[in-house]
Amino acid sequence: MNRSILFAFLFIQSMVNAQITERSLTSEKWEFKNMQEQNWLPAKIPGTVHLDLMDNKIIPDPFKDDNEKKVQWIENEDWEYKTSFKISSKELVNDHADLIFNGLDTFSEIYLNGKLLKKTDNMFRKWEIPVKEFLKEGDNELKIKFRSAVKEGKEQAGKVPFTMPESPRSFVRKAQYQFGWDWGPRLVTAGIWKDVELHFWNLAQLKNIKIEQKSLTKQQAELNIQTEIFADKEGEYSIFINNHSNKFQLKKGGNKIQIPLKISNPKLWQPNGWGDPNLYDIKISLQKDSKILSEKTERIGLRTIDLIQEKDPAGKSFYFKVNGKPLYAKGTNWIPSDSFSPRITKEKYRKLIKDAKNANMNMIRVWGGGIYEDDEFYKACDENGILVWQDFMFAGSFYPADEDFLNNVKEEVKDQISRLQNHPSIALWCGNNEIDEAIVNWGYQKQFKYSKNDSLQVWKDYKKLFHEVIPHTMKEILTPDKNIYWPSSPSIGWGHQESLTEGDSHYWGVWWGEQPFEIYNEKVGRFMSEYGFQGMPSLETMKSMFAGTPDLSLQNPVVKAHEKNTRGWDIITEYMKRDYKTPADFVKYTYISQLLQARGMRIAVEAHRRAKPYNMGTLYWQLNDCWPVVSWSSIDYSGNWKALHYQMKKSFEQQVILVDEKEGFLSFCAVNDGMDHFNDVKLEIKAINFDGKVLKETVADSKGKALETILRFEPLEIKKIIPETDRNKTFLQFTLKDNNGKAIAVNHYFFSKPKDLQLTKPAIKIKRITADEIGISTDVLAKDVYLIGDTHFSDNFFDLFPGTSKKIKLSKPLENIEVLSLWDTLQD
Repeated sequence: MNRSILFAFLFIQSMVNAQITERSLTSEKWEFKNMQEQNWLPAKIPGTVHLDLMDNKIIPDPFKDDNEKKVQWIENEDWEYKTSFKISSKELVNDHADLIFNGLDTFSEIYLNGKLLKKTDNMFRKWEIPVKEFLKEGDNELKIKFRSAVKEGKEQAGKVPFTMPESPRSFVRKAQYQFGWDWGPRLVTAGIWKDVELHFWNLAQLKNIKIEQKSLTKQQAELNIQTEIFADKEGEYSIFINNHSNKFQLKKGGNKIQIPLKISNPKLWQPNGWGDPNLYDIKISLQKDSKILSEKTERIGLRTIDLIQEKDPAGKSFYFKVNGKPLYAKGTNWIPSDSFSPRITKEKYRKLIKDAKNANMNMIRVWGGGIYEDDEFYKACDENGILVWQDFMFAGSFYPADEDFLNNVKEEVKDQISRLQNHPSIALWCGNNEIDEAIVNWGYQKQFKYSKNDSLQVWKDYKKLFHEVIPHTMKEILTPDKNIYWPSSPSIGWGHQESLTEGDSHYWGVWWGEQPFEIYNEKVGRFMSEYGFQGMPSLETMKSMFAGTPDLSLQNPVVKAHEKNTRGWDIITEYMKRDYKTPADFVKYTYISQLLQARGMRIAVEAHRRAKPYNMGTLYWQLNDCWPVVSWSSIDYSGNWKALHYQMKKSFEQQVILVDEKEGFLSFCAVNDGMDHFNDVKLEIKAINFDGKVLKETVADSKGKALETILRFEPLEIKKIIPETDRNKTFLQFTLKDNNGKAIAVNHYFFSKPKDLQLTKPAIKIKRITADEIGISTDVLAKDVYLIGDTHFSDNFFDLFPGTSKKIKLSKPLENIEVLSLWDTLQD
């Protein structure tokens, strides 16, 4: 053999023997079938059995018509997936081969070439199986058999001597929302819902990397890079951190290595509204004899986060201090953005997070009945300065605490924390959603006739799972700078007074309690982590509910099927009667339902922000939808902003001027959540009639002239501004100005409910400026202008004031734009 050829051959062989090789099995040709049938059908991975059945035209789309009911049989069946893949002799030269499943939903048996490798029982775990001895050169067959999660859950529930609420979902470690919620369909999935990979490796590999922030000053950040390495052969290895070499003697088996890293003049990761979310790439490479064995890159942010709970005369504070400064949290709750999570694209994640950022949000709570989201979600939050309140995946039920269940949860926690721990966006880990409240307040024990011992067992199991196993496991894995844990959200149920004086609050007196929106002014907690009201989705999304020609009517069974709350329509209509005239026309009803939702949430958010610093957070329910539905979301399933999202963009601005009406007086306060301070501010107030005539002008005095975080002004008596007879045809415009006369914040106030306003017909004119920009103007007040069209408008559902014009950007050109205003609905 030629010496140069021999050298090249030996070099290639040495590289094979040293480097890790990753191979995706996701893209192989997959097939699936019902275990009771013989015929195999094409399948897509990642995916779910429902998607595969749809692709093969065996079931209709469950999102359309009332098809959800027609596919319920799927959850009770067992399913099987298989693929064949070739293995080369070159691949078999490697010392090790690991088969990795990043997500199996949920109860499965894994077979390779007829050999049972593993049984799985948790959708949220990563399964890594050594398979070198079972692989063969040429064709290899991989099969995964899935058992019905519903049947398995029922069997587990039958072992408990008393009835558990929400059985069988609480017995299975899979996405709880799949069993149906009051905003989502019952579509209990099975399948390979994340990527499948083969890893070939030799000598050693990186198993886990966690980056601890030891100290952070303006001059320097001191980090501790902690790596876990599994070595097949002992010896001297090199670990490169951003190309800086460190040599270590590794023993055979597991090794834990710590390497210090300093960053000079660090740029902080800042939440949205405070500055840039600066990120650093930390590249870790494991090498031996100058050959790369394994490498990973972690993208981190340098910041400090603390949860501050201190006793005060009113109770106990609850707020986040970020980079040493108290942060007022403004944001929302997140649910999975599809009932079939494998089809949530990178683009959809990024759009929704960008939409949150553009609405001036700085925090999202990942609700505990869904999934631990894909890496793309957390990357998007990192890059957009959105803090994440991360629930563990438990929601609204009682959960078992037998040894097998607890061990399963412990491994789940390890897997998810190991995956997510280095994301700077994660601010807090929360044990569950509403389980403390479910045990204490929801009356399940009485409903299911629990004995005293049954009730004691439920509480004991709760404490074991959420106060012992989860936090203890977190402590084993997380570095101290990232270990902030809160057992349950909320900490105290909304029926108890203490829920408003300490901890976080879910207030549902509005909607569930059918209290008026104005009750939000009284029910203000320290941190409002859930509250909400429903509104209909866009007309485009309503039409998408139909497989054929849409028949948009409130009486249509398809429309009714896409409201999952049993009293939803009644509650919406009842609230609508209080504040608006209820239209008979479907389009107008849709429009008013969105205005109603936005009005309620505006009252809530303004009440919360006026209470700063007593209240330091407001997260409304909810940002998004998992299918086309009437729900609490501010962005519908198709990605359209509802009136609520446009309103939140205004309500969450860094500087706002807010007003509260009580007993004939108006109280004004200016709120500043930004980093800038404003000196010598003044508040100009104008009373203007709906024709545009200024009736009165005044300036409000402040108790202090500097606006740092919140500034309150002396109350004004309403009758000194306008007479009682003018309340239905006059609004206030108030403008907060700095010492240079520049407007810091502008707001408007109407004295009457929308249905009582004495509006006149506006002459709304639309002028085309460019292909993607229009100008809109009016002669008299045009209240709640609604632009209708298949494009995203930079603003919508806005008040257009007399004699003024407004420029609106379009996401794509649109020839015809229809317009509605509140006046149109008052004429029916």
